[in-house]
Amino acid sequence: MWTVIHIVQSEDRANEINEKLFQDGFLVKIQPINKNDEDGFFQILVPEGEAEEASNLIAALGLS
Repeated sequence: MWTVIHIVQSEDRANEINEKLFQDGFLVKIQPINKNDEDGFFQILVPEGEAEEASNLIAALGLS
């Protein structure tokens, strides 16, 4: 099951976080919250078992 660990306001920011997490070996999904995803919010999702560690990495890297 996938768990939302972070929400960001731009696709660029979501892709930046995705790249950092992926480089550290996490599986990551990005989903737009609204249908109009150009200026909307995006969810960062990881598998439930990796959620705490991925969330801690986001905080440690100052990406939150």
